[in-house]
Amino acid sequence: MLRKNRLFTPGPTPLLPAAQTAMAAFTAHHRTADFKALFQRVLADMKEFIGTQNDVLVLACSGTGVMEAAVSNLTSPRDKVLVLTAGKFGERWTGLAKAFGCEVDVLSAPYGETFSLAEVRARVNLDVRAVFVQATESSTGVRHDVEGIAKIVRASGNDTLLVVDAITGLGTTHLDVDGWGIDVIIGGSQKALMMPPGLAYCAVSEGAWKRMDTTTSARYYFDLRKERKSAAKGETAYTPATSLFAALGAALEFVRGMGGGNLAKGREKLVNNAELCAEMTRAGAKASGLNLYASAPAAALTAISAPEGVDSGKIVKEFRESFDAVVANGQGEMKGKLFRIAHIGYYDYLDTIGILGALEHVLERVLEKKMEYGSALRAAQEVYARAVAEKRQLVDA
Repeated sequence: MLRKNRLFTPGPTPLLPAAQTAMAAFTAHHRTADFKALFQRVLADMKEFIGTQNDVLVLACSGTGVMEAAVSNLTSPRDKVLVLTAGKFGERWTGLAKAFGCEVDVLSAPYGETFSLAEVRARVNLDVRAVFVQATESSTGVRHDVEGIAKIVRASGNDTLLVVDAITGLGTTHLDVDGWGIDVIIGGSQKALMMPPGLAYCAVSEGAWKRMDTTTSARYYFDLRKERKSAAKGETAYTPATSLFAALGAALEFVRGMGGGNLAKGREKLVNNAELCAEMTRAGAKASGLNLYASAPAAALTAISAPEGVDSGKIVKEFRESFDAVVANGQGEMKGKLFRIAHIGYYDYLDTIGILGALEHVLERVLEKKMEYGSALRAAQEVYARAVAEKRQLVDA
């Protein structure tokens, strides 16, 4: 049977055809009026996509590049910072902060879990210059309570900054950036924006800009003040990934179209789509006799524990060999213990039904026992049918 390669990973994610076309066709030089117009339009649209009035910067790098920029621009050596970690990407904050000489207080939760707000409150004090956290910990599929954490930081009565890695959270999670008081929020092109890797972006509050005037950590390419100054003139500080900016413009137009011409409404629909696909996937996994790995599951992806006695690598391999479908294994210590199915960006009902149908065959082959075909599909379809019915009831009301 013919097989199409499909990505079900939490990044890179399936590509939007319009973004691919725009990327392939764009040839303008980055110091021309054509690119300037595209660049300024993209920056304005990115504010709506993120949902902020703060300045937005888009850099040619991976999301980790902007994570590093957040640390180097907002801290000085020996600054005390708080890292909230419950997975491999939370641990990345720890590594970055230590690399720039910060005194790092680490609040950890076990993999698959999140931390209590009481624990966070106990760690936020006048000495903490910044708090670093994920919105979605994509190594475990956990969603953190960013709103609750933001309230604690804001109520602390000091100038502590809140920095959120929302690389898989933006476009999959409802986030009120300005209302909650998030100082820096970070995203990446290869997630909900349905593009290849290569661009990362951030929204930066006025409080964060003021902090940069006093911090002393070394920075050059990732000097955000330099990028802000250039962006005010419609330029980038250094050579940008021009074709990726064209793809980004096309992706934002697609999201705007989802909202009937309103980009903010399109963003809401994109998030709701991820939420629904995630709920369908969780229901299908449980109907197949599997357990969810995350205690507070995110909409970006579903982390599923491997059946007892089965290495999750066998499941990942069977998906690829039988269906050319790429799902993600666990990372680090979680490798072999779980597999991850993403539902970020250009991902819909049929993708969800398809991967759950394939899951039943994969489990049958890996477990070497007969599966009840359709149980996962039925559970997912019931979730979808309820969601459609509830939406119709709201409209009729």
